[in-house]
Amino acid sequence: MKDKEANSRRRRDFLKLAGAGLAGVAASGLARPKAAPAVEKRSGNAAAGYRETEQVRKYYALARF
Repeated sequence: MKDKEANSRRRRDFLKLAGAGLAGVAASGLARPKAAPAVEKRSGNAAAGYRETEQVRKYYALARF
């Protein structure tokens, strides 16, 4: 009987510590500041945007867009 009680006590202690550890990890992850999204800098060249190349036209033809 003593072994059973000792095992269940150890198991409960382990589960308490595991739960507290997971809560601490979650809290530290939530407290981190989020990285700012990368902003693309565009030059004054309007042609630097979307270009319908031969590959794009072929993809559209194959995908039936």
